[in-house]
Amino acid sequence: MALLRGVWGVLIALGKSGADLCAGCGSRLRSPLSFANVPRWFSSNFIGYPKKPMTSYVRFSKEQLPIFKAQNPDAKNSELIKKIAELWRELPDAEKKTYEDAYRTDWQAYKEEINRIKEQLTPSQLVSLEKEIMQKRLKKKALIKKRELTMLGKPKRPRSAYNIFIAERFQEAKDGTSQVKLKTINESWKNLSSSQKQVYIQLAKDDKVRYYNEMKSWEEQMVEVGRDDLVRRSVKYTAK
Repeated sequence: MALLRGVWGVLIALGKSGADLCAGCGSRLRSPLSFANVPRWFSSNFIGYPKKPMTSYVRFSKEQLPIFKAQNPDAKNSELIKKIAELWRELPDAEKKTYEDAYRTDWQAYKEEINRIKEQLTPSQLVSLEKEIMQKRLKKKALIKKRELTMLGKPKRPRSAYNIFIAERFQEAKDGTSQVKLKTINESWKNLSSSQKQVYIQLAKDDKVRYYNEMKSWEEQMVEVGRDDLVRRSVKYTAK
């Protein structure tokens, strides 16, 4: 639930691309866990199944993102989120209450609409619906996590010497299918001398250092914005 409250509200505000911010982009990206992902017999009969309302913080974030993006067009998403989180923490309780009241009102309306729709379903339809939703949640859990980390700007993992070689040669290869290209590149890798491979081994070492430094900085940022759950268990940071 915390994941839905945080990342999906921000993603909705970010829009389909995850980068172009605008006031009217809230409907571009739909949550994979929404009830839009239900059996055809259900979605065809209840197209207007309601989405869960935005939490007070997500509502605030959605309002602030276009403003922050306009003021900081070159800033990374993680930097914008950090600034918005800081602004939210400093927001007076009286102003926060406006967002909290709006959430409570929307939540009550959401529950009433859910109950109204469920009353129209038979017991077997309810069971089928619950199973379908659970299956889709499990299938997309990893995808949601990946999208969240991408949106938060998590550094890409370091590449091996072989992967760096493949990426370099694959761009140069023009003829043949992807499978044929990979086979050819693999043969080329095997035929490289030790000194030639050493170039890519060194690039891989440099990339590992890059990853370590970027991860250290990124995890410190996550701690500062209250996302300790994204920090590796073997690493501990203290919020500044």
